[in-house]
Amino acid sequence: MGESMKDYERELEASFRKINEGDVISGTVIGVSEEEVTLDLKYYTQGIIKAADMSEDPGFSLKEDVKVGDVVEATVVRMDDGQGNILLSKKEATAVLAWDVLTGYMEEKKNLEVQVSEVVKAGVVAFLEGVRGFIPASHLSLSYVEDLEPFKGKKLTVRVITVDKEKQKLVLSAKEVLREQEKEAHDHKVAMLVPGTILEGTVESLQTYGAFVDLSDGLSGLVHISQISEKRIKKPSEVLKVGDKVKVKVLNTRDGKISLSMKAVQEGQEAQEQERADVGSYSSKESVGTSLGDLFAKLDIHV
Repeated sequence: MGESMKDYERELEASFRKINEGDVISGTVIGVSEEEVTLDLKYYTQGIIKAADMSEDPGFSLKEDVKVGDVVEATVVRMDDGQGNILLSKKEATAVLAWDVLTGYMEEKKNLEVQVSEVVKAGVVAFLEGVRGFIPASHLSLSYVEDLEPFKGKKLTVRVITVDKEKQKLVLSAKEVLREQEKEAHDHKVAMLVPGTILEGTVESLQTYGAFVDLSDGLSGLVHISQISEKRIKKPSEVLKVGDKVKVKVLNTRDGKISLSMKAVQEGQEAQEQERADVGSYSSKESVGTSLGDLFAKLDIHV
C-alpha cells in the first residue's frame, strides 16, 4: 500500500512538471498505428509522434520497428497538436542525442548490426541510431569490392570509425570487424601448433634476415637465417629459392607469429642416421661376438 501511494505521488508530481517546446523527453509506447505512435509521458496528456517524424531511415516501419512498451526519446515540437496531445519528433531528438551515442560506440569499438539501405557512389548507406551512415567500398570487405549491388538489403556487422556532428558525417566499417575476426582465427590456429612438430612448407619469400615459409591453411612462419643451414651462410638465397619445398620444425609460437627451423630438422635427421648407424654397428659386433663364442664353445680346449 505504501509503495502504491509513493508511485501515485511520483506520477502526480510528474504530471505537474513543466514541459516546453524544444525539450527532449522520454515516454513509453502505448499505441502504434500506420500513421503515428502514442506515448505515455506520465503527464496530464499523451505524446504523439507522426510516422514521418520517427526516422530518416527509408527502411523504417512503425509496425515492425516499434512495439508497445518501448521507451522512446523525442523532442517536443508543439504543446498541442490540435487534439490536446503533445506533438513530438523522434527525428529531432536523434539529431541531438544520437551523435553522443555514436561517439560512445566509436570509443568502445562496439560491434553493431546494420542493414544496407541503398547503394551510392563509392559505397553503401546504412542507418545507425537513426543517422545516415556511409560505408566506403574499401570497408565492406577485407578486399576491395567492385560490384556493390549484392550488398543492398544485406545485414552487416560494423564499427563506427568516424563521427562528425558538425558536418553530420558518420562513417562505418565492416572491414574492421572482419579483420579482427580473421586475426582471432589466425592466432587460434597458431596457438594450436605444438613446438617440436615437423611440417612441410613452401618458401614464399626471401629476406636478408631469413625465409618465410607457407605452411598452408593461411599460416606462414619465419626461418631465421641462423636456422636455415648447419653451415654458416651470408644470405638465404645461397641455399634457398622461392618455391622450394622444405621441411621445418616449429620452434615456438609467440604473439601470433611462428618461428621455424630447417637446421633442427637436419640435425634431427643426422642424429637418427647416427643412431641407426650405432645400432647397426652394435648388431654387427654382437654378431661377431656370438660367432666367436660359438666357435670357442665348439673347440675342445683344455688348459
